[in-house]
Amino acid sequence: MLSPERTLPDPSLLRDVVAGHIVSPGDEGWDAARSAWNLAVDQHPALVAVPHSIEDVQAIVAYAAGNGLRIAMQGTGHNAGAIDSLAGSVLVRTHEMRGVEIDVDRRSARALAGDVWDDVVQPASKVGLMPLAGSSPDVGVVGYSLGGGIGWMARKRGLAANSVTAIELVTAEGDLIRADAEHHAELFWSLRGGGASPAAVVAMEMRLYAAPELVSGALFFDAERTREVFHAWRDWVRTVPEELTSCVRMLQFPPLPDIPEPMRGNSFAVIEATLLGTPEEAARLLAPLRALAPDMDTVAPVAPAALVRLHMDPEHPVPGITGGQLLRDLDPTTIDALMDAVGPGTGSPLLSMEIRHLGGALAVAPENAGALATLDGSFIAFGVGIPMNAEIGAAIVGALGAMKGALTADAATRSYLNFSEHPGAAKHAFDATTIERLRSVREAYDPEGMFRAAHALDA
Repeated sequence: MLSPERTLPDPSLLRDVVAGHIVSPGDEGWDAARSAWNLAVDQHPALVAVPHSIEDVQAIVAYAAGNGLRIAMQGTGHNAGAIDSLAGSVLVRTHEMRGVEIDVDRRSARALAGDVWDDVVQPASKVGLMPLAGSSPDVGVVGYSLGGGIGWMARKRGLAANSVTAIELVTAEGDLIRADAEHHAELFWSLRGGGASPAAVVAMEMRLYAAPELVSGALFFDAERTREVFHAWRDWVRTVPEELTSCVRMLQFPPLPDIPEPMRGNSFAVIEATLLGTPEEAARLLAPLRALAPDMDTVAPVAPAALVRLHMDPEHPVPGITGGQLLRDLDPTTIDALMDAVGPGTGSPLLSMEIRHLGGALAVAPENAGALATLDGSFIAFGVGIPMNAEIGAAIVGALGAMKGALTADAATRSYLNFSEHPGAAKHAFDATTIERLRSVREAYDPEGMFRAAHALDA
């Protein structure tokens, strides 16, 4: 493999054979080309390639193979911090490979490597269908799904990875193959939740589901009531059916102009919920929470496409430092420890600190599941802060450490890769048997280690 000190082969050889863009160090636009969605991640590849087609990806892989370079595939770059290094690598940014196809009769969608969830949910919603999309409209479909995928139908439908029906890849030899339940079945198993692809994923097919009546929205409470709201939510989720997925959050909105006026610069305790059911069912289920008298209540019937914006995630690149933790359970003493560590009055720099309710279908392995069949926990916590400078960044790291420490008593033994933007998480995400099976697949399809993984199995 290419060492960082070795001279980069002539990139004009690649420019001559691809329709997309090739950007070298020193070129105009180099910094923009190598930038991840998370602006706090500083990527330094040998070369950036922006393919327009599957044929472009094949040409890029051939160039890399012929010149001792490695390949790192990246759509939006949301989980870019999990890659330990891009030295000696071509960073393949697939964001210009877009083109969703909806098959209404088969209730399926095919997305290219650069498609984001908004590209799928909008056309699917128009024909009364919905994918197992994430909580942000501009997260990449492929990376999100193959990393697991916990969306607003998760407690009813399970992980998005296990609704993937086929994956198209370019191998280290440059061949285009299709992996599904009947072709390259072991590879297909490994890709669904395994966190490391031994080839370049260029397209993916997934199931769509009939869109039932949906009720979704958020209840906002004064931030001083955060401890009370977290406890009430914890008790409430033990009574709800699997058709209802929810989370509780402490939100501290920065004073930025693109944030709506009622939230801008203010802090809240927030409960977000989505029910696959009727308004009448939602009113009955939400009654205990509404009895707490929220300051704002946005829960209402919605179209499927609205779900990707419920979580209010930023829709443009921002710097962020994050941390997550799967939880076996959520004891009241753990909530109190969490409030004491990063709750109101602690000076926490976290923009958001949330706990999502899991269980339901997420705890039951479906037939022919992928490498991640279930989640090893009943809840999952996630925190994020925006490091506007080094001092704030250090404070965020400290707050995330305090958050994790407060959750220790209920911490699960496994991690969830989509919520971990740090190298080395893969060894904590699976049992030893699964790790060995994933390594066996990698050895069969990428014995030379051409393809860098966001979560390397040996990190």
